[in-house]
Amino acid sequence: MADRYLSFTGTAPGRFLTRRLGLPQPTALHRWSAEHPSFTGELLHLSAGKSPLDGPDGLAAVLARTGLAVRARSERPVAVVLDATGVTDIDTLAEVHAALHPVVRSVARSGRVIVLGAPLDTADHHQAAVQQALEGFVRSLGKEIGRGITVTLLRLTDANAAESTLRFLLSPKSAYVSGQVIGIGGAEVTAPADWALPLAGRTALVTGAARGIGEAVAATLARDGARVVCLDVPGAAVELESVAGRLGGTALALDITAPDAGARILAALPSDGLDVLVHNAGITRDRRLVNMAAERWSPVLDVNLASVLRTTDALLSAGGLRTGGRIVATASIAGLAGNAGQTNYAASKAGVAGLVRALAPTAAAEHGITVNAVAPGFIETKMTAAVPLFIREAGRRMNSLGQGGLPVDVAETTAWLAHPASGGVNGQVVRVCGQSLLGA
Repeated sequence: MADRYLSFTGTAPGRFLTRRLGLPQPTALHRWSAEHPSFTGELLHLSAGKSPLDGPDGLAAVLARTGLAVRARSERPVAVVLDATGVTDIDTLAEVHAALHPVVRSVARSGRVIVLGAPLDTADHHQAAVQQALEGFVRSLGKEIGRGITVTLLRLTDANAAESTLRFLLSPKSAYVSGQVIGIGGAEVTAPADWALPLAGRTALVTGAARGIGEAVAATLARDGARVVCLDVPGAAVELESVAGRLGGTALALDITAPDAGARILAALPSDGLDVLVHNAGITRDRRLVNMAAERWSPVLDVNLASVLRTTDALLSAGGLRTGGRIVATASIAGLAGNAGQTNYAASKAGVAGLVRALAPTAAAEHGITVNAVAPGFIETKMTAAVPLFIREAGRRMNSLGQGGLPVDVAETTAWLAHPASGGVNGQVVRVCGQSLLGA
């Protein structure tokens, strides 16, 4: 369902009326398209403190490869990258304010502000304090900057390990990701032969792929070059075949909760195995706990969590995921913040986050595989279109960008986590919610 309020505020009468009434004025976001795949303009590169990322092959070289014109000064930057990895005390923290205070008003609509921080040094409580302070700074700036601009904090030690993440955040693909803190390890990464087709020659399995977010994920991975295996329930076989056929992929109709689902998936995969596993299938059976029968609890936990655990275990134990593979699961902000009437759904999605954080270190050490999750907020789908009007409008407006996200926003974030050069991103749960006020 179209967001008529967003369309109205884009007109001259809409801007006048909403300004007079003090109503939200969301900005239509610049998303990726084949015609406009990247931003054009200048990237303002600033620093606070003495950066450990300097050097001929350091941050400056990585930023130069993004395609934006990197400048030390710019009157109208489309993006600002502030290197605050060298902030170690109160004095250098003040340099963050000094650097960004004069320029935040000049950032273009739908632009980007990225702050680079360092991991917290537990042996230096001054460094840990001021680096933690960057999180409050970034989240607050994201809520006040407006004009469709996103603000993100990356914690890193190696700029090259962060290249795929910087390319994602400095592009229209990250339109609905804001107010996030993302950690990037120092893993050795290999750049793809073609950054436009990073998944060429790779195989991806997407569950729940017949419609909605799953369909968008499958389409985005196929756009990036992957051979896609589309999985959904037998009852959605017609839609599933249509999606797989359009993407040049393979349809696999089965019940993901079946005891033999893992074995059947393994049998359907190419002989060289799987590179990307996307756990997207999910259901809701909403009721307040006092009114929730076991018949509403169990199916949600079985589809959303138990099947994820069983399938992941089956593929890992059988070697169905190749070295360097990627597992991306779908959590939810309901699982991170809670939501009335969704104790079953929230429990299942919080469980997904727990799985990611626990499995990520061992999967990386034993199999060279990363494990991450996306946590969508209010996304415009057929399901949310059926929500009562006032609840739907509240879901759309209660975030820093003042609008709902689209399935493609979740898909683009999934594709970044699935990227072969995203090996440094592991154990992360990234909210795709426009910086929702829920649990923020």
